[in-house]
Amino acid sequence: MGFDDGCLTHEHTEYEHSSEHWDAHLQLRFALRNAKTVLTRRRHHGPLTMQRPFYPEGGLCHVYLLHPPGGVVAGDRLGVDINAEQGTRSLITTPGAGKFYRSVGQTARQNIRIQLQAEASLEWLPQETIVFNGARLQSTTQVHLAKGAGFIGWELTVLGRPAAQETFTEGEALLNWRFFRDGEPLFLEKMRLDASAYAALWGLRRRPVCATLFVYSANEEHLQAIRNMIGEHKDFSATLIEDLLICRAVGDNAASIRQFFEQIRAQVRRDIIGLDNYQPRIWAT
Repeated sequence: MGFDDGCLTHEHTEYEHSSEHWDAHLQLRFALRNAKTVLTRRRHHGPLTMQRPFYPEGGLCHVYLLHPPGGVVAGDRLGVDINAEQGTRSLITTPGAGKFYRSVGQTARQNIRIQLQAEASLEWLPQETIVFNGARLQSTTQVHLAKGAGFIGWELTVLGRPAAQETFTEGEALLNWRFFRDGEPLFLEKMRLDASAYAALWGLRRRPVCATLFVYSANEEHLQAIRNMIGEHKDFSATLIEDLLICRAVGDNAASIRQFFEQIRAQVRRDIIGLDNYQPRIWAT
């Protein structure tokens, strides 16, 4: 199966499903060919794949991840492994929200590993994750950064289903982010969202959406620009840990938070990715 550069390695197995869970894994590798980022390797196992890559911004490669079952149940395991070779530029998003369904005990697990070699840049911009009431999710995202790498990524988590008047009274979402620079830890975070955190004044105060945006390599000018955008808004914040800009948000709906994150991305994208703002077409459908 060939893609744009004609050199893609494509391997897969049939979907394997037991009575207990799905196992799914997707491995992607990007390389630079004649000033164009191409996908040189795609291996998938189980119901996790991608659409054909395309190029609305010249040499930057856009990829849409697909999960055909449409939702994740207790015991499912999803994994994505991305390797971006030197000098590549890529953007990865999803065509719709991810859904994690109610569990009677088992935990669904999602593991994302992103490795950016020297001067590579990647935007990790999945649409929101909906964690149904009673769901149990453990999600870990590791980002490995080499010299000169650039990264913009976000995680938007919706607890319960606000549109259906469903709150979050049981279950939990364990969200782990780990950043490494030249093999050394830069930022390690573990966040636990459960019924107590959802309801408490020290937590979400019954606001169903919790979101984080990461930008690397950022500086004090970026931080000040974002803080000026936030102004007096109490549900948004921004901080800078060495070269990693971290923006936080809580709110009542994912659309408004993502809209604000898109404004932040537009502010920093030229410096981080080297291109002006561009919104993936799938977001408008």
